This record gives sequence, structure tokens and C-alpha cells, in this order.
Amino acid sequence: MTVHIGAKSGDIAPTVLMPGDPYRAKWAAETFLTDAKLVNEVRGMLGFTGTWNGHPVTIQGSGMGMPSLSIYANELMTDYDAQTLIRIGSCGGMQPHVGIRDVIIAMTATTITSPSSGIFREINFAPCADYGLLSAAVKAAAGRATKTHVGGIYSSDVFYAERPDLDEQMVRHGILGVEMEAAELYTLAARHGRRALAVLTVSDHLQTGEALPFEDRERSFGDMVEIALEAAFTE
Repeated sequence: MTVHIGAKSGDIAPTVLMPGDPYRAKWAAETFLTDAKLVNEVRGMLGFTGTWNGHPVTIQGSGMGMPSLSIYANELMTDYDAQTLIRIGSCGGMQPHVGIRDVIIAMTATTITSPSSGIFREINFAPCADYGLLSAAVKAAAGRATKTHVGGIYSSDVFYAERPDLDEQMVRHGILGVEMEAAELYTLAARHGRRALAVLTVSDHLQTGEALPFEDRERSFGDMVEIALEAAFTE
């Protein structure tokens, strides 16, 4: 057990999906895993382990924002030896061609600052996905009805942003969407020699103001979870 994860040794699978919302972890485990069992409920941050097509999988909530994700990702890697970590979550669309319910597979994750920023000092580290996972996710998404985009995202350290000029620059430079966790996940994976990816569903749009109703969000996120699972176990 760790400070924030109450799972016993052997309870955490080598492959971990990480939604921000613990109740999304519960929904995904009940919907996609076989024989899912609760392995963590410390501070209400639920984690479940089961199997998908015979492969052991853990789905562990990460909380909102990079500081929270950093806690769980660090403990999963260093104490439970997780090897593949895939963020599954929502994001805000930033480009006109990105629509509500579309899936974004994040190749890179731009950020102003993260919990890891201090160790780099003057270096602008470039957090990116594991190429093998990225390629497998693109293949898994092919042929699905849900429109999929591959490219850069922006990991913000605030939810209620007050920098319209910054949003304008993200759009100008082709950033597909904004969320709050992936840049730190990619950085930690690079540091510890693990595989990481973020597969995101567009739940709202910064330009149009369109947003999914809360009750529709889980029902719209199935493709994202299936793409993540298929990518994790593609040889």
C-alpha cells in the first residue's frame, strides 16, 4: 500500500487506464472489464482491476489537474510497477474542425507549467506520447463511426482560465484541445521509462460554446475506452 493507493501487492495490473473522475473509473470498469474488483478507495479515488479479453487491466481515477495525477502516476509506476498508463478523459475542443463527441489521440502535450517543471530549470521539455501506443491507437480508431483527430493538445494548470490571448495562440498553432493532465503523465512516463498515451473525448468546445449534457457524457465515451484498451494490447 502507498499513501494514496490502498491496493495490495499484485492488485494493480501492468496496464492502467486513468480517468480523472473516480466514478468514470467505476463506470468503465463495470462496462468494459470482466470480474472487476475494487482495489482502491482511499480518499474516494476509486480503482478497479479486472480483465479485458483475458488481459489484466486496472482503471484508477487520477483526480483533476496535473498535481493530482502526478501523485497517482508516481505511485503506480514506482510502487506498483505499472508499465503502460493511458489517460482516458474529456477535453475542450479548440479547432473549428474538431466536434463534440470526437476523439483526440494526443501526440504531444503543451503546458505552461507542471509539477515537473522545476527540475528542468531553463529547459522547455517536450512531453510526447509513446509512439507504439500512439500508432496502435490510430489503428484501433480506424473504421469507427466516431471522428478521430491526432495531434497536439494543451494541458492547462487551471480550469477557469482568464487568458483569451493564450487560447488564441494555441488555436493558431494547431492545438486540437485542452485538458489538465496529459503533459505531466507524459513527462513522468519518460522519466521512469514507461509507456503513456492520452485518448480524449471532446465534451465541450471553446469556440462554439457547445457542450455535452452531463448525463450524456459516459454514454459518449465508449469509443475512447475501447481505443485505449485495444492500443494497450496491440503487439
